[in-house]
Amino acid sequence: MKVYALSDIHVDYKENKRWLFSLSNPEYRNDVLILAGDLTDDLELLEECFHFLAETFKQVLYVPGNHELWVKRNPGITSMEKVGLIGDLAAKCSISTEVFHIGSLSIVPLLSWYDFSFGEPNEKLTQNWVDFRACKWPAGMDELALTQHFLKQNTQLEITNETVISFSHFMPRIDLMPSYIPEAFHYLHPVMGSELLEEQIRQLKPQIHVYGHSHVNRQITLDGIEYVNNAFGYPSETRITRKELLCIYEG
Repeated sequence: MKVYALSDIHVDYKENKRWLFSLSNPEYRNDVLILAGDLTDDLELLEECFHFLAETFKQVLYVPGNHELWVKRNPGITSMEKVGLIGDLAAKCSISTEVFHIGSLSIVPLLSWYDFSFGEPNEKLTQNWVDFRACKWPAGMDELALTQHFLKQNTQLEITNETVISFSHFMPRIDLMPSYIPEAFHYLHPVMGSELLEEQIRQLKPQIHVYGHSHVNRQITLDGIEYVNNAFGYPSETRITRKELLCIYEG
């Protein structure tokens, strides 16, 4: 059995959807896929992807990303209500959002958001970050409150096994961003993730943590934990993404 990591497929792009649906069913039938968010904000398309992936892999483990929580197509609901709809849809399609155990391996999904702990947003970010317009939250909930709300749902942080893998959509620490990323993009740091997420990862003590969101593929060990990003990214992002599944465990 192999465990593969993938995130940020953005199947609204035809090229990305074509790649996803080209994955071979027999080749991966005994394997597990960690899907770390950002498939699409379209619930019908999300269901189509869920059904295909559930048939392709032995088990698919999933957390939503920020794009899934956009409600531009669903003006009658809040993003918090959409979280519930996505959870119901995942269960309907046999996609797991829970802790997964198989033998000596445990895989732990971690919900999260961003809370500006990586920096304060400037005017450029405030004006251009789509979440600020496409997400709709209950009154009185700022980014810190949202992050705390999602983190409170990560209750299984005492799991021990021979191998523990955790995964989130958002980044747990900003030093995961490679130094070669131009300074012109540093204004995005405030919406990349949360230091509070890293605190939970340190409590869990996994061997590997998979994250998405940044669209910058990376494998690096920091303070004893291997951090892995295998975002598929937008079609134009060929220099920072490998555009293929990445096996992170075999056993």
